[in-house]
Amino acid sequence: MYYPLYSALCYNLGIQGVKMSNYHFAIVVEKDKQGYFAYCPELQGCYTQGKTFEEVVENIKDAIKLHIEDRLANNEPVTTSEIVSLSTVEVTA
Repeated sequence: MYYPLYSALCYNLGIQGVKMSNYHFAIVVEKDKQGYFAYCPELQGCYTQGKTFEEVVENIKDAIKLHIEDRLANNEPVTTSEIVSLSTVEVTA
């Protein structure tokens, strides 16, 4: 099954209660029979789901904000990386 990947979706995130910073993260959105699933490859364990594309994008933004808030609260660095390429390939097996 083909899953469309949306790698160009980056968001400015402001964290409440601390100095506002902008972070940019790539997300991956996949569609299946139950709806949409999204995750942020740069933040381990940061994923969510939604019934519509718009809902899953809002949900992943919330999940990313919570992930960043937790890292900052624990004095852990928030690192981002530069995406070089994200593509799909077809493989016959």
